[in-house]
Amino acid sequence: MCSLCGILGADGHWTDRVADPREDQPAVQTGQASGSRRQERLQRCALANRVLGHYRLRLADFEAQSYVLRAPTGRSEIVLDLVGMWAAAERLAGRPCDPLDPALIADLERS
Repeated sequence: MCSLCGILGADGHWTDRVADPREDQPAVQTGQASGSRRQERLQRCALANRVLGHYRLRLADFEAQSYVLRAPTGRSEIVLDLVGMWAAAERLAGRPCDPLDPALIADLERS
């Protein structure tokens, strides 16, 4: 199977859950309004980009099915979920990407 077919048929990951405004508990993405799901995916990208910016990387939503992670050199990888983002980030950055790195935390606190 090609990678595109794998993306289109992929099940949702728990990191893609959509908050249900009627409940305190998050609801699974099915049955949610597509606008709400898209907005929350874009918010997740914005938060991830605050961290990834430290490594000069950028994450974007890809058709509400996966994400595209880009390096400043033009290299990119499609990742299915936020968990897969970290391994791809390390490959594209060419170095370990530690979300608990003191330098990263200092950058986040300054911004």
